[in-house]
Amino acid sequence: MAYELSAVIAGEEVLRAAARNLPAARTAALGQGLSLMPMTEALFHAVAGGRDRGALGFREVPGGFDRVLAGWSAGGPVAYVEAEYFGGVGEQRAAVWEGGSLVLGPLQAEEGRPFPPAGGPVSRALRRLGVAARAGEDEFSAVGLHRHRTSGDWVA
Repeated sequence: MAYELSAVIAGEEVLRAAARNLPAARTAALGQGLSLMPMTEALFHAVAGGRDRGALGFREVPGGFDRVLAGWSAGGPVAYVEAEYFGGVGEQRAAVWEGGSLVLGPLQAEEGRPFPPAGGPVSRALRRLGVAARAGEDEFSAVGLHRHRTSGDWVA
């Protein structure tokens, strides 16, 4: 079974304010007061300004979008996360901006490598956003990122 996620995650108010200026942006509620803005093709083209993919080592971040995320983080911490899995094997990448600066990452966990004791990149980014996980659960599950299999499913 495949899983693919490329999205901005932040507090509901932070993403609501960001989406006001981006007609291509869609948001979906997560748990613990957070929302998710999937990096759809429409959003990519709206923020890319003709620049290529691959900023900061992410597959779906257009060049210059890190400055946009830094700007949004003036209203609260903002994470950009990517996760790709097929048959339980895959990769994760994440970074967090706060107060206009990159404060975590970019972090990457490559295929076939175990997560460090601090956890996977996405869970570490969510923790930086204030997510609390219960015993036997990681932050990824605590906010409900397992509910949909692809980025586009969040806005369908």
